[in-house]
Amino acid sequence: MKEITITTQFKVFDSVQDLPNDIQDLMTQAVEVRKNAYAPYSKFRVGVAIFLDNGKIVLGSNQENAAYPSGLCAERVAIFYAGAVYPEAKILKMAITAASDTNQTTAPIPPCGSCRQSIAEYEIRQETPIEIYFMGEIGEIYKSESLKNLLPFMFDKKFL
Repeated sequence: MKEITITTQFKVFDSVQDLPNDIQDLMTQAVEVRKNAYAPYSKFRVGVAIFLDNGKIVLGSNQENAAYPSGLCAERVAIFYAGAVYPEAKILKMAITAASDTNQTTAPIPPCGSCRQSIAEYEIRQETPIEIYFMGEIGEIYKSESLKNLLPFMFDKKFL
């Protein structure tokens, strides 16, 4: 038997004002689109802004459904839209913010497992890391240089 040690590294910003200007703008757009979330069941609203290498910004918010598996997280709404409308573009940066209707979220909220797998698909396909910034409603923002920090044992096409 042997052990494997995996370490990940994140940069932590104290507030949106401490982010680089381009990321402040991206996060501000994520906060705005979060208001468009359709979250009558979870009361948990997520907004995402994605910056593409063609200069376009794609937005997404979570969209729930009474048949829970039929809804879609904000990250996947934005990623799939980017893939459909700008299929040749690379995703360079992603800003994610989440807020609850019932209590204030002050801890950074990372993408769920399904979203991590979807982000991994695009990161592997484009052979370029995706910078991911994530926060709650207020407070610290975490930056990951790549999805690999959030999902070190990625499942991808090489296993098929």
